[in-house]
Amino acid sequence: MIKRLRLKFVAINMTLVTALLGVILGLVYYSTAANLENDSINLLRSVAINPPRPAPGELAGDVQLPFFAVQLGPDGEIAEASGGYFDLTDAGALEALVDEARSSPGDIGVVSGRALRFYRAGLPGRYVVVFADISSEQATLAGLTRTCAVIGALGFLAFLALSVALSRWAVRPVEKAWQEQKDFVAAASHELKTPLAVIMTNAELAAPSKQTGYIRSAAGRMKALIDQLLTLARAENEGEKAGNETCDLSVAVENAVMEFEPVCFENGRVLTSGIEPGLCARGGEAEFTQLAEILLDNAVKYSRPGGRIRVTLKAVSPRRCALAVADEGEPLEDGELANIFKRFYRAPQHKAGPGFGLGLAIAVSITERARGRIRCESAGGWNSFTVELPLAVAKPRKT
Repeated sequence: MIKRLRLKFVAINMTLVTALLGVILGLVYYSTAANLENDSINLLRSVAINPPRPAPGELAGDVQLPFFAVQLGPDGEIAEASGGYFDLTDAGALEALVDEARSSPGDIGVVSGRALRFYRAGLPGRYVVVFADISSEQATLAGLTRTCAVIGALGFLAFLALSVALSRWAVRPVEKAWQEQKDFVAAASHELKTPLAVIMTNAELAAPSKQTGYIRSAAGRMKALIDQLLTLARAENEGEKAGNETCDLSVAVENAVMEFEPVCFENGRVLTSGIEPGLCARGGEAEFTQLAEILLDNAVKYSRPGGRIRVTLKAVSPRRCALAVADEGEPLEDGELANIFKRFYRAPQHKAGPGFGLGLAIAVSITERARGRIRCESAGGWNSFTVELPLAVAKPRKT
C-alpha cells in the first residue's frame, strides 16, 4: 500500500509539473514566434508603403536588406522588381512567386516550399507585392524548439527526482502508522491464540449443553478470524520475499480443486475444471493453493443453489497465465465490484452469512507478492475472479 501511495504522489506531482512546464514553454515559444512574425509583417508593410532607396552616391547593389518588392502593371504584369538581397534576374521564378501570392486568399502568407513571407497591397496608382526572407526567423524558432525540449527534459528529470524524494518524506507518517497497525494486529492476534485455546479446551471438556455449544461455536469463529488476521499480517510483513521461490502452479490449483470437490457436492454445486499442466509461477505452492481455496470458498458461499462453478488455469501469453474461478450467482453491482477486495467488506445482502470479509484481502496480498493482479467481473449470470500471474521457469528438483 505504501508503495502505491508513493507512486500516486509522484504521478500527481509529475502530471502537474508536466502541465506547468508545457504551458510555460508553450507560451515562450508562442510569444517569440508571434513577435518575430509581427516584426516581419511590419517590415513588409513599411516597404510596401515606402520602399527604401539608396542614399545619394550609394549604388543600388549595395542595399542588402532581406526583402524584395515587385510592382505590377495594370494587366498584372511585372513592371519593376527591386531589392539587392535576392537575385531578381529570373523572370520565370518571379512570376511564379507573384502568381502564388496573388492566388492566396489572404494578403499575408508564406510561399510554399520557400522561406519567404509575402505581403500584397493595392496602393494609389500601383499594386505591389513584397517578399521577405524568413529563414532566420525559422532558424530562431527551430533553435528555440530544441532549447525548450532540453529545458523541458531536464526540468522533468529534476522534478521527478525531487518528487521521489518528497514522496518518501510525505508518506513517512502514514508508513509509520501502517507499520504500527500491522504490528499491533499481528501481536494481538498472536496473544489471543493462547486464551482462546484455553477457552476451547475447557468448552470441550465441559458437560455438553446448549451453553457450551454456543461457547464452542463463538470460539471457533474467533479462531477463524484470528487465523485470517495472522495470515494477512504475516503476508504483509514478509513483503516480496515470498515471491523468490518457484512452484508448479498447476499442481497447487489442482490440489485446491480436489479438496473442494466434496464440498461442492455437499452444497449442491457442480464443479468443473480445466487446468493446463506444467504452468509455474514465483511463490510458494501452499500460498497458491490457499489462493485457489479462497476463490473456491467464495464461489461456494455466494453461488446460487444448484449453480455451476468453473475453474480454469491457462497460459494467456508466453509470459503470463490466468487463474479464473467463476460461479453462477446473483450479479454484483458496480459498487460491490469496486469494494469487494477491501478488508472486512461484505455485500449488504451477505452480511448475515458466514465469513469476516478477509478472504479476498488475503487473496490480493498473495497475488501482489507474486507480482500479479486480480480482478472481478460480473456478466451473463456469472461472477468471475481472475488472477493473472507472470510465468516462471520451473527449477529442477534435487534428487
